[in-house]
Amino acid sequence: MTSTKAINADMYNKIVTQDGFIAALDQSGGSTPKALGLYGIESSEFSNDDEMFDLVHQMRTRIVTSPAFTGERILGAILFEKTLDRTIEGLTSAQYLWQKKNVVPFLKVDQGLAEEALGVQLMKDMPALDTLLDKAVAQQVFGTKMRSVIKQANAKGIAAIVEQQFFVAGKIIAKGLVPIIEPEVDIHSADKSSIEEMLKDELIKQLNLLSPDQKVILKLTLPDKANFYADCINQPNVIKVVALSGGYTRHQANELVAANNNMIASFSRALTEGLSAKQTEPEFNNMLDNAINSIFVASKT
Repeated sequence: MTSTKAINADMYNKIVTQDGFIAALDQSGGSTPKALGLYGIESSEFSNDDEMFDLVHQMRTRIVTSPAFTGERILGAILFEKTLDRTIEGLTSAQYLWQKKNVVPFLKVDQGLAEEALGVQLMKDMPALDTLLDKAVAQQVFGTKMRSVIKQANAKGIAAIVEQQFFVAGKIIAKGLVPIIEPEVDIHSADKSSIEEMLKDELIKQLNLLSPDQKVILKLTLPDKANFYADCINQPNVIKVVALSGGYTRHQANELVAANNNMIASFSRALTEGLSAKQTEPEFNNMLDNAINSIFVASKT
């Protein structure tokens, strides 16, 4: 991997030293209608992609402008490109997060999943990655996120997923950004524990190839065995290990995060669980405040 440019020191220090969690507000494309449906907006309420993305931006704006959503409990927020391209109260979304809320902005850069092969789904090719990373740098984004999925305990497939993640991470690091590497494990897999053993071995192997100045964040499925990823947390190139909710309810996910010391949450659906477009502002803010506090408390262990 090429050596990194300088990363934003204030954002880096916040991520490394402060208690909190990372909010995942990066549903895109195919997952957007489901996110809107859970928020109480049916598909009949929009007729094309532009209207759909307008509605999801209104939802995300409502979340991040809420008095409950601040940098006191939230370290960062992951956006997707269409959110990055839009404004919140006259600022770009990334500027609003950092300047008004003291929340570190991240950008989802993957373009979705390839078809399953060898028990995994690699990331699709990203021909416009360089342009997207330049946009992220120009908007003072701190880091990126990219997701792939492991469904079976296939050693070749798992090695391929981790190699792809770290190959792309090298390009991201070279731009002065911190990549969130997310090889999700399907929580419904009958082989989940075996997958986690193989995955950890591959992660450590790739992490040990990094030079000291190359920093990454790992976003991992909550493991079957508490503190299973302690070796990854203590690896010097890893500035944070964060957990995805992966289909667990917020209550289940919080319990699992609390059982894993120094692993913090990075929830999407579990963060917005219970929020509705039909709620009044006090109802919405109270629901969001309770959700944020429960995730914050779980992430402090």
